[in-house]
Amino acid sequence: MIPPILRLDVTGDPTTWIPWQEAAALYVKEKVTWTAGNTIYRVRGGISRLTGRQSHLDLNSIIACEGKVTRYKYDLVPPLNNRELFHRDRYTCLYCMGTFRDSQLTRDHVVPRCQGGDDSWTNVVTACRSCNQRKDGRTPEEAEMTLLAVPYVPNYAEWLVLKNRRILEDQMEFLKSRFRRRGEELSFS
Repeated sequence: MIPPILRLDVTGDPTTWIPWQEAAALYVKEKVTWTAGNTIYRVRGGISRLTGRQSHLDLNSIIACEGKVTRYKYDLVPPLNNRELFHRDRYTCLYCMGTFRDSQLTRDHVVPRCQGGDDSWTNVVTACRSCNQRKDGRTPEEAEMTLLAVPYVPNYAEWLVLKNRRILEDQMEFLKSRFRRRGEELSFS
């Protein structure tokens, strides 16, 4: 299976992941202004009557296309869901630091909703079922539990990493250059 291609706007800002078929259409329509990364796929076409050779199109892992995204995506708050939340927290319970499968994890509200806490990136963390039940409807302080990492809102480049499970090395390096720095380098290995 061919991994998704990272689409950028003409200025180099990441916009989305696209399938190879959409990338091929952009190449053919001459919408691709520049490329980066490695060639990851060769689309083979028909055979020319004049030359007898088969046509082909090489697709790069990162493509920049005409036009600028109208909204500045780095100011947007990405949508919150458990899949990306668990990935943000590396499938680790932020109370006991155990690593679990997604079926063993829950979304915990640091300030519980029953106490006015909201359902936002900065108020939710990954917790195992045991720790979430132990914490119940209390704050970590009230439950005498230590929250071992601070929840944060991923920027758009970080969210693209959280959203895709099959990121190529050159795509990851490109996106990492757009991560916010928080005291130490983020690592998604």
